[in-house]
Amino acid sequence: MTRHELREQAFRMLFGVEFHTEDRREALENYMDVTFDGKMTEAERQEVIEKVLDIDGKKPELDARIDSVAEGWKVSRMGKAELNILRLALYEMQYDDSVPVKVAINEAVELAKEYGSGDAHAFVNGILAKLIDRDLPEAEGEKAAAPEAAAPRQEEAPKDDEAGSL
Repeated sequence: MTRHELREQAFRMLFGVEFHTEDRREALENYMDVTFDGKMTEAERQEVIEKVLDIDGKKPELDARIDSVAEGWKVSRMGKAELNILRLALYEMQYDDSVPVKVAINEAVELAKEYGSGDAHAFVNGILAKLIDRDLPEAEGEKAAAPEAAAPRQEEAPKDDEAGSL
């Protein structure tokens, strides 16, 4: 599977795990067994599951950071799709060195266009831009590129093989 497809599955699983109270690892593994039987390698499968579980474990921290910049919006009021897209992107920006900040933003905006409602992509872009400015000073070299990354022209979108890992 491409990196974009793996990221999309991570988003879907993050969204779905919100509705499971049982063992989340078991729920994720069952989802993978039913949905991707033979369609992804075992390494890809485990990478996605571990990433989703790690994000799930960091939700309080990620949500607090999102809350801190979301003027007029608390995570409790956000749509579940948009919130999980933000969690995934923020996690990649902070904890996944293999994913450049620009790629995390671009991928989040694309997921919001596909799965979010109305102007979700603009909302997601705005929140992530504020997080870069405030909470991610180490992304200094990529700050200037954040606005373009959020609304790239089609030919400027990062290639799948440039996107880094999930």
